[in-house]
Amino acid sequence: MATLNTLFHEHKKRSLIVSPVETSIFDLLKCGPGPSSSHTIGPMKAGYDFLCLCREKLPEFTQKPDHFLVRLYGSLSATGKGHGTCSAVLAGLLGHSPEKCPAGLLKNLGSNPDEHYTQMLGDIPITLSLRNIIYDTVVHDFPYNNTLVISLMDMKGEALFEREYYSVGGGFIQWKGWKAPEFGKPVHPYQSMKDLQNRLEETGLTLHELLLDNETAITGKSRVEILQYLDELIETMIMGVKRGLSKEGVLPGTLNVHRKAGVLYERAKTLNIFHERFLTNLNAYAMAIAEENADGGVIVTTPTCGASGVLPALLYAMRYDMHIGDRAVREGFLAAVAIGFLAKHNAAIAGAEVGCQGEIGVASAMSAAMLTHARGFSAEYTANAAEVALEHHLGLTCDPVGGYVQIPCIERNAVGAVKAYNAFLLAISEDPKSHRVSLDSAIEAMGETGREMNAKFKETSLGGLAVSMVNC
Repeated sequence: MATLNTLFHEHKKRSLIVSPVETSIFDLLKCGPGPSSSHTIGPMKAGYDFLCLCREKLPEFTQKPDHFLVRLYGSLSATGKGHGTCSAVLAGLLGHSPEKCPAGLLKNLGSNPDEHYTQMLGDIPITLSLRNIIYDTVVHDFPYNNTLVISLMDMKGEALFEREYYSVGGGFIQWKGWKAPEFGKPVHPYQSMKDLQNRLEETGLTLHELLLDNETAITGKSRVEILQYLDELIETMIMGVKRGLSKEGVLPGTLNVHRKAGVLYERAKTLNIFHERFLTNLNAYAMAIAEENADGGVIVTTPTCGASGVLPALLYAMRYDMHIGDRAVREGFLAAVAIGFLAKHNAAIAGAEVGCQGEIGVASAMSAAMLTHARGFSAEYTANAAEVALEHHLGLTCDPVGGYVQIPCIERNAVGAVKAYNAFLLAISEDPKSHRVSLDSAIEAMGETGREMNAKFKETSLGGLAVSMVNC
């Protein structure tokens, strides 16, 4: 037994991350089209990046370029059709970045699989088509599950240039040989919640003030620029909820899933008991964004597309049901960002890496932290609320039926929002010193659970509801 304990502690010691959190708010929170940050936004960014590289390298090619070829691997291959991955890559190669993608573009591209498009490299026309995007093997030896290889081919079918991309979750991409970009260093470095709480005690800063100090140091942007960006994200989420509540009909795909957010919202108006009305509204807000995401609408990765309904639901409720002021909402939003940073830094936020616990679970933890901080509670209460929300999503698998971000994803956003509110209630009802499980422990458990989780439960649609629902 002593030997096993020794091995465990040695493994734990080796796995500790020694670098501080250096992620920017501008990287974690991004606007873009749904339904998936890892399967839609990431591949679109990869396609756009490859196009820009080819234009730079054009003088180096000894043969005339003719067409692009894309191969999708792992979860991108297994569930890419339901996530619109092909359309996303094609859109990127056509010169569209996620934040500037026109509404409805991906849906239009996907509805015309035989259409051929032309992209110019200098004065050379390059052929593009969905037929040049291949769903390759699900099991592979690449270092990341979500891998795509994009090639520029000549007329003989020989590759002139290619790059191996990895969509690592939350819309982030890397590639073979990738090195982290050089940014400024945080003035208040931390790598865990414990570190963060120590920095807060040392400096006397509030959580949102420390986040703003670090963001300024990392990006070089002024506080005014950072706050303006946050306000734009908040308004994008608010408008997304309003759009989702006003729409009805059937979502794209073969599952025949009807929009329910508007129905729930109208139902809430008939309820006389306050808490039933509030919780029904909260469910409606979360499903409104989740349904917009499933329809390819513009959302904010909080921290991913698949979980993009959780935090906006609480945020919308804070503004319109709880009547919390805009300044407090913004400060709470920054507290949520801190939780997202820690989860990404010490575990993962991609369903393909750790299952849905890294998406809905982290989104719920971020939302609980946002509400707790906005209501004026200390960082201890905020961390505890986040921990409760994350702890009770541990082990949650990612098993989208048919590869669509609809079943069980849409309702999971609603449940995640309600869990976040309940986590807030539980956290503020106890002495924070008596709380037994730390946020760092919950994040570590999420990472370990994700590593041990069978691949069929990590966004491949090869297990869970994705199989049992089809078989019944």
